[in-house]
Amino acid sequence: MNGAPADYRSGPIVWACVIACTCVVLFVFQKILWLVVPFVLALIIYYLLLPLKLKLLMGGVSHDSAAGLVAGGAFLALAASFVLVLPGMAAHAMTWQESSLRYLDGGLSLVTATLRQLESRLAILAQAQVSEQFSRLVAEHSDKFAQRYLGDFALGLAAWAPSILLAPFLAFFMLRDGWRFKRFLGRAVPNAFFERTLYLLDQVDRTARLYFIGLIQLTLLDAVCLAIGLWIIGITGALFLGLATAILAWIPYIGSILGCLLVVLVAATDFPGQPEIAYGTVGLFILVRLLDDFVFMPLTVGKSLNMHPLLTVLMIFVGGAVAGVPGLMLVLPVLGVAMVLGETVGLVLTDPRLRARHVFAKQLRRELVTRDLRA
Repeated sequence: MNGAPADYRSGPIVWACVIACTCVVLFVFQKILWLVVPFVLALIIYYLLLPLKLKLLMGGVSHDSAAGLVAGGAFLALAASFVLVLPGMAAHAMTWQESSLRYLDGGLSLVTATLRQLESRLAILAQAQVSEQFSRLVAEHSDKFAQRYLGDFALGLAAWAPSILLAPFLAFFMLRDGWRFKRFLGRAVPNAFFERTLYLLDQVDRTARLYFIGLIQLTLLDAVCLAIGLWIIGITGALFLGLATAILAWIPYIGSILGCLLVVLVAATDFPGQPEIAYGTVGLFILVRLLDDFVFMPLTVGKSLNMHPLLTVLMIFVGGAVAGVPGLMLVLPVLGVAMVLGETVGLVLTDPRLRARHVFAKQLRRELVTRDLRA
């Protein structure tokens, strides 16, 4: 851990506590997901706007004024974007619904054509009439699909709207009062541990900041690479697809599969009767994911969390087992913060110099109180 003495190494007890605490936190987060999601979004907004606030502070502006100016500017920019975009979205709402069904039909046609090609090469599939059974299954459920799933999806979005709208307000208070919270925590610890507490707060803030900034950089790199590839192939909406799939990739494993399916649906609809184009988009997606895992991630997110790759993979599976999809998304930042806390607390508890300072400070306060009472 950065900042720790060179001769200090976390033992198995510290690591066991770190992993156990990570699992407990993920389990609790799953239960209060309605609050965790806006808090995570607020952290992303906070770290995006923090450099602007720091520049204003360097210019002599107070904390409250700087937070108000930055938050107000961001709100005006967001409001202007909505004013420009929402009318077009409302005008094409029905078109989008029709397009969604058209893309779904295109994807089903691709699957049917692929199954028929496999039947022509594999006798066992032809005897089982896989393509006909698939078409029959789709016909049975297509009529009920919109009634069964689209309504629930719309209600789910409406239920999450208040929670998501809470994120900008949380981000504003983080910008305005974050330094006050750090000062409060610093005053709450004994003087003997004051320096180590400042170090701990700085490392937690640094870990979270580097992780979220690295995640945003990784998202932009993935979106640009995939958008360029889709544009070269000739897929419509290449930039939107690149950004959507890059954001879906925030969910390890599951998000990549959903993003690939989205790209394949659009490719199959844009080029009906040409399945090789859809297969080409799958190859492009795999190439971008390889670049993401072996090039982009070590240069962005990998620098923020000093974790062994094996530990990262294992904890992703543990996070999914403990808290499902939210656990997959949150396990790495939670583990990073838990590592900082665990190693710092372990250092404090095992450092004889810090313990001696704490014991001496308590003894000195006791002597001063005794002297005042006798006087």
